[in-house]
Amino acid sequence: MDIKTASALHRLRLISVPEALSFPALLIFGSLLSRISDIDYLMMPLGVLHGILFVIYSIFLLDVWNKAKWPVKKVALFFVLALLPFGGLYGDRLLKRDESDSVIAARARQAAEA
Repeated sequence: MDIKTASALHRLRLISVPEALSFPALLIFGSLLSRISDIDYLMMPLGVLHGILFVIYSIFLLDVWNKAKWPVKKVALFFVLALLPFGGLYGDRLLKRDESDSVIAARARQAAEA
């Protein structure tokens, strides 16, 4: 794996957790509190924050798809995980495993070349 692909995967991992937590925060603090109380001022900022994080996540996912040459099924899985509350946390675990596997493979390749 080259450095551009590794950095694209790392960027996707960095944004997946905040994106995964922003959606439940929007549901709980934005929607639920505005329905059961007079606290309705959280809906707009949380919605904007979640929207920005989701767009950034989608752009980073497309970047990883382009650089890592992922199959469409894998990209679709990560996109669906972004739509589910806390789904990005599972996606982060999958990305962490892929990242560690690629590091192990790169080290084995270096040892074989030496």
